[in-house]
Amino acid sequence: MKSIGMARKVDQLGRVVLPAELRRLFGIREGDLVEIFVEGDRIVLSKIEERCVFCGTALDLREFAGKLVCRGCTSQLTAD
Repeated sequence: MKSIGMARKVDQLGRVVLPAELRRLFGIREGDLVEIFVEGDRIVLSKIEERCVFCGTALDLREFAGKLVCRGCTSQLTAD
C-alpha cells in the first residue's frame, strides 16, 4: 500500500476527517457508507458500493433477505 503523505488528528470522539482530495478521488460523498476493517496491523476504510447482487446495477434497488436486488432482477426471479 502506497502512502500519499496526508496526516489527520483524531478528535476526542475518535473521528477523523477525510481530506476533500481523497473523497473526490474515491467518489465518497456525504451520506455514503464506508466499511472499516483491520488488515494485519492497519485500519482500512473502503467505500461500500450498493449494487444488485445479481447484475451489479446501482439503480432501483430493494432489499430482499438482507441483499440488494434491482427491479429487473426481481422481475426475472418472480417470472413463471
